[in-house]
Amino acid sequence: MSISSSLSNALTGMTAASRMAEVVSSNVANSLTEGYGRRSVNLSSAVIGGAGAGVQIGSVTRHVDSGIIADRRLASAGLGGYETLVSTMNRIQDVIGEVGSTDSISSRIVAVESALIDAGSDPSSNINLSALAEKLSDVATSLNTASNNIQSERVRADSSISDQVGRLNTALSQVEQLNKDITNAKNSGYDPSGLMDQRQLVIDEISEIVPVREIDRTGGQVALMTPSGETLLDGEAKVFGFIQNAVITPDMTLQSGGLSGITLDGQPIATDGIGKLAGGTLGATFQARDSELVTAQQGLDAVAADLISRFQDPNVDPTLAVGQAGILTDAGAVFSVTNTTGLSSRISLNASVDPTVGGATTKLRDGLNATTVGPSGNASLLQAISGALADPRSTSTDSIQQSAAGRASNFEGEMGSTRVEFESEVSFANARWSSLKEAESADGVDTDYEMQMLLRVEQAYAANARVIQTVETLMQRLLEI
Repeated sequence: MSISSSLSNALTGMTAASRMAEVVSSNVANSLTEGYGRRSVNLSSAVIGGAGAGVQIGSVTRHVDSGIIADRRLASAGLGGYETLVSTMNRIQDVIGEVGSTDSISSRIVAVESALIDAGSDPSSNINLSALAEKLSDVATSLNTASNNIQSERVRADSSISDQVGRLNTALSQVEQLNKDITNAKNSGYDPSGLMDQRQLVIDEISEIVPVREIDRTGGQVALMTPSGETLLDGEAKVFGFIQNAVITPDMTLQSGGLSGITLDGQPIATDGIGKLAGGTLGATFQARDSELVTAQQGLDAVAADLISRFQDPNVDPTLAVGQAGILTDAGAVFSVTNTTGLSSRISLNASVDPTVGGATTKLRDGLNATTVGPSGNASLLQAISGALADPRSTSTDSIQQSAAGRASNFEGEMGSTRVEFESEVSFANARWSSLKEAESADGVDTDYEMQMLLRVEQAYAANARVIQTVETLMQRLLEI
């Protein structure tokens, strides 16, 4: 080997060591950076004219475990979805109250029962009759408020869907551009690892909204597809649409055409609004808007229908004719079983017994259509009303016979049970996600290994520098001869 070859080999060795030191230092610096994939430099022997010519620096390899990342993304989608549902059920519980809480609907009905007992024990007391009217109004108002809040939650969910669709479209567009940038970098001989880190973070964001699988394509590009087969990006990103509603009423549903689902090229992608995009926070928000909150509204309407039906029964108040409104009304009118949707938002105290609008509370004792004030000591109607509330009855939507307070309590309990089920799913999903995240981190940058590698790089650099120093000494000796 000639002196010039030795010098050339040493120089390539020092260049390779410098490049490796750069990559190792980047690994150490980014050991806690989210989405960073550990790098390593690929080295090979350089050959010129069939003879060794030192070391050749190849490409930089980005090390990630694609399988773990894919599983972690699916776990992230599931966790985000159940967290969304738990949040929704918590707000529903805040609206209707928990079983046994003083602000729950069932507790307010129990308060009416207590007021009836007080009024029945002294029917001549205007104070007791006024207190009864107040408790009845309180039940109606609480149902009105709960119904309005449920629809506000549906508006919130609708707004969230619109926001998530916008973020999904933006992220898909970013992945499309990063795909192109990575291909260009590869074709130009540049290291695309930084771009790949950025792409991984963007796909992670997408995977929380919609579960995705990443499929390798040529040129370092990737395609994105949901586990159920909906293509999100393959070359060009799809653009999804959604029409947001500023106001939502109980009768507005996806099936009736009152609410929007996800569209692609202006056409609905599925009859349920979400189709193969379900599984992440977007699908869970659709479930909240079109299922959980609708169920809560239906439960409120069933409670309201049960209450009104008990009070507009002529067998309870003989002064009522068939088809006349009772103490509690459907916005002042008689209630019809064919018009239950949204009833809880319309239930109100009959104006004839509402003292705030000039009604006479004595009609709670004498009958709604009483033309004269009856005997002040007659408690028969108050007792009949009390019995009607406690009487186990079925309804047009519920065949189980229950008291008014019992039906409300069971409804509150069902909502609480649904929340607990979702909380259990969150615990499982969180444990799975944490385990996969830990496995992903374990496959990341190991600073101990990187520091050992840095020492080896330092030794290699020093050895090559020593070779150059030796060559310099030899050249100096030749010049001295």
